[in-house]
Amino acid sequence: MQDAYAAAGVDIAAGNQAVELMQDAVNATQNENVLAGLGGFGSLFKLPTGYTQPVLISGADGVGSKLLLAIAANRHATIGQDLVAMVANDILAQGAKPLFMLDYMGINTVEPAKVAEIVTGIAQACQQAQMALIGGETAELPDLYAQNHYDLAGFAVGVADQEKLLNPENVQEGDVVLGLASSGLHSNGYSLVRKLLLTDQNKTWDDLSNDQQTTLLTPTKLYIKAVLPLIEQGLVVSAAHITGGGLLENLPRALGAHLGAHLDSQSWQIPAIFKQLGQLGELSTIEMLRTFNLGIGFTLVVRPDDVAKVSQQLVESGEQVTVLGQVVADDTHQVKIQGALNYDN
Repeated sequence: MQDAYAAAGVDIAAGNQAVELMQDAVNATQNENVLAGLGGFGSLFKLPTGYTQPVLISGADGVGSKLLLAIAANRHATIGQDLVAMVANDILAQGAKPLFMLDYMGINTVEPAKVAEIVTGIAQACQQAQMALIGGETAELPDLYAQNHYDLAGFAVGVADQEKLLNPENVQEGDVVLGLASSGLHSNGYSLVRKLLLTDQNKTWDDLSNDQQTTLLTPTKLYIKAVLPLIEQGLVVSAAHITGGGLLENLPRALGAHLGAHLDSQSWQIPAIFKQLGQLGELSTIEMLRTFNLGIGFTLVVRPDDVAKVSQQLVESGEQVTVLGQVVADDTHQVKIQGALNYDN
């Protein structure tokens, strides 16, 4: 006989089964600093040693409407990396080492295998980001979410010595801006992407080519392993995670007052998907730059004398790095892109 809560749409047994299926993946992220993880009313994490004046840096974010494409495709293995990257890369941009993360999932119906697939993806990305997944919540809310739908949110904490935090006020005129390649669209602009590729074309997910589907669901890149060692060596002055708002709105956050940046549009090649979106929507250059990352997922500001060393280490870490331009005096605090956008055909 079905119990009353299950009849109302909440299956506790299914939730417990989902936890069992994800347990191994979650446990694999934990380290000696995790004192208590899943199962308690709260998760315990011991602050690492070796910091003189430790400062905790926190972040919260979600995946956004990219989730709707994962749902349409019924592919849930990589969407967790998008969630992790959105918060971990933000913490990294402050100059901090990500420590741990908690996730939240609101879902129409708990299907144990699907929930476990999503959380396993989160856990695997946490391992890449060198942080522990120490807790979370899955809420079965059939009256709030449409059938098969779910939403994700992530909350993470990092640590850094106060004097070693990246500070935009330390940036100087003449410093160099380096760009690290994105893996594609990452997790921004998907409301417009869906409108241009699906709604305006009267298409569904299944009408897209395999290449398009793969491109649209490619997960957001994690930059921690490549960039954190450079920060720890004191080779990075400031950094920016290029998310919503693109280079025009995110790079200024890494620059002090009265400074801007001049970037050479020919210094990097923009992936073809962005050209396709721009043509379909007849988007202006400004609209493109303020909506998408255009192939640059993370930027570093470094001293001119450190460019070669930093670039070499990034390449050795497997990153594609480009000298985008330099910091200039600018009371308007703007980033200016010089030249026409350089699209990959």
